[in-house]
Amino acid sequence: MDVILWSRLQFAMTAAYHWLFVPLTLGLALVMAVMETLYVVKKDEFWKKTAQFWMKIFAVNFAVGIATGLILEFEFGTNWSNYSWFVGDMFGAPLAIEGILAFFMEATFFAVMFFGWNRVSKKFHLASTWLTGIGATISAYWILVANGWMQNPVGTTFNPETVRSEMATAAAFWEVITNPVAVSKFFHSVTSGWVTGGMFVVGVSAWYLLRGRSRKFALKSALVGGIVGLVGSAAVMLSGDSSGVHAAEFQPMKLAAAEGLYDGGNGVAFTVVPGIKVPKMLSILATHKVDGFVPGINDILNGYTDSDGATEPSVAEKMEKGRAALDALALYRSLKDTDPVAAAEARFVLDQNVRYMGYGHLEKPQDVVPPVKVVFWAFRFMIGLGMLIALVLLLSLWGAWKNKLDKMKWLLWVAIICIPLVYICGQCGWIVAEVGRQPWTIQGLLPVDVAISSLSAGAVKTTFFVFLGVFALFLAIEIRIMLGAIRKGPAEIEED
Repeated sequence: MDVILWSRLQFAMTAAYHWLFVPLTLGLALVMAVMETLYVVKKDEFWKKTAQFWMKIFAVNFAVGIATGLILEFEFGTNWSNYSWFVGDMFGAPLAIEGILAFFMEATFFAVMFFGWNRVSKKFHLASTWLTGIGATISAYWILVANGWMQNPVGTTFNPETVRSEMATAAAFWEVITNPVAVSKFFHSVTSGWVTGGMFVVGVSAWYLLRGRSRKFALKSALVGGIVGLVGSAAVMLSGDSSGVHAAEFQPMKLAAAEGLYDGGNGVAFTVVPGIKVPKMLSILATHKVDGFVPGINDILNGYTDSDGATEPSVAEKMEKGRAALDALALYRSLKDTDPVAAAEARFVLDQNVRYMGYGHLEKPQDVVPPVKVVFWAFRFMIGLGMLIALVLLLSLWGAWKNKLDKMKWLLWVAIICIPLVYICGQCGWIVAEVGRQPWTIQGLLPVDVAISSLSAGAVKTTFFVFLGVFALFLAIEIRIMLGAIRKGPAEIEED
């Protein structure tokens, strides 16, 4: 259990650290692309200098983010080798495409964007800036295809010959890359990056205004950042709605944990905080029906019949079917070369129960319940902070549009405080997504205690603290460089 715990902690720490850089990369890419577009269209050097300033911040963030992403991919092989074996034929495809197509595209055009000023034409440089952001977005898509498959494993079949989940046809690959969970997660993650980038730009601009520096630069930056952030906020709400519907359909236990719902039913209320509920709202969010059926934790454990008459077996029944699948797999592999008839019978039993195979590894039904309090409060912090940030972006955009944001001192301070809050909001979203699906690495197929590598707890602890120290050092260096660039400011365009 120590190996499992420390491997999970190491992966969670690496993923959380990596997610400090990804959303700002996605958000700043759009901000600086819009600014450079204004430069090319208006032929105004102000917008060129403004875009160049934010490109410096983008470059620092981009560079540090790459290293943590690579470490995450290596951890699949080092700490989760059974998982890597089980999904190798499927999981490797989107990651390979991400590396070969998206990352190389992103890195190539980044070089042109950052070093190509006055070396290529304005339009080619503008195209490079947009393609850098598009490359980063495509990269996120392929990563989230892989993550979405773990949440909803579609398009693959279990092969007892190789003991792997495999894609047998091109149609299966298409099903994987159009997985509804992956698509909604992609839009939710990318647009949350726009919110992060927009809030970061508005917060930094607020700092300049409080210090009475670079007023035009700060107001115009806050204007662009506010628009990008608000568009992102609206898109996050829309994609969040689809994510809720998909959670209700494919991961009802995650939804029940996020709501702290133990006993479900029809027309279920949404809990804002304990003691405050909105009648029927959870049913509306989860099913888009006022009286839609939403199962609670106890319903899922004990089995239930929804409002359409569909019956879901209890977890105990799924465990029984899962053990039958595991026994049939072992029997098939032992008899396939010596007793084809008995092997065919075992294969039939396996095929009938393979969808519940992961449940066969569980010790008790309660193992499928994630840490409810963690998921419940992370969900509420995500929503609460998201609403606060959207309000601050709206007010900041109005102030910048009216050319009087610098007179709204209280709002400037709130905007600065919202820079760390937008990161906390994003981290809470991933806590809901990943802690909420425990104990599964692959929903219903592979629990974490089976996916682990054969390592000593001491080895994983050692690398955990090594990574923690290195990451902390990198983060301190990055923050120092970024703060230095911000303090220096856009010196070339000091005006007024």
